[in-house]
Amino acid sequence: MSTPHVFTSQRLSWSAWLDTVALADASARQTAVLEDSHPQAKTSDYYLLLVHEPEILQQRSGAFNSIMYAPGGLSRAERELASTVVSRVNGCVYCASVHAQRFAQLAKRDDVIQHVFADPRTAGTTPRERAIVRYAIELTLHPDAIGAASIDALTAVGLTHAEILDLSHAVAIFAWANRLMLTLGEPVFPD
Repeated sequence: MSTPHVFTSQRLSWSAWLDTVALADASARQTAVLEDSHPQAKTSDYYLLLVHEPEILQQRSGAFNSIMYAPGGLSRAERELASTVVSRVNGCVYCASVHAQRFAQLAKRDDVIQHVFADPRTAGTTPRERAIVRYAIELTLHPDAIGAASIDALTAVGLTHAEILDLSHAVAIFAWANRLMLTLGEPVFPD
């Protein structure tokens, strides 16, 4: 069993607690959905578990990929920052690790990630980053408290309406992604 809440930028793996689909036994439909979902889906316990329901996995992957990789709007690095914050707040060590790595690759730095891991409430190196982090925390912990003032705080630091929509999508999909990861398996740390 993994050590809970040890946040890291190390590359982790994930182990499912339920049976996964053996790739050799996958149907043609399951194989096609895996191929469309993610480049490492055929070797990932997460995808090999979710592909028991190929239609749901296809819809999940389509939504996830559109939210996280669509051109325009919020930068990819800022989407990854928000995803890392949500994962940290939700206690999803695996997701925090993956998206911290992606942020560092895209932004060519990880200072804000170290702040997120230490105390997300104070994270951010610029007013824009701090606003993104605060919004991600607020939407994660208190979605009923989001209102016009929340949006105004984002526009005050230069986020456009399209960027705010992208940010909201990224935060929301990680409410789903984190819960799947947290309830269906556990992160595996390198030896």
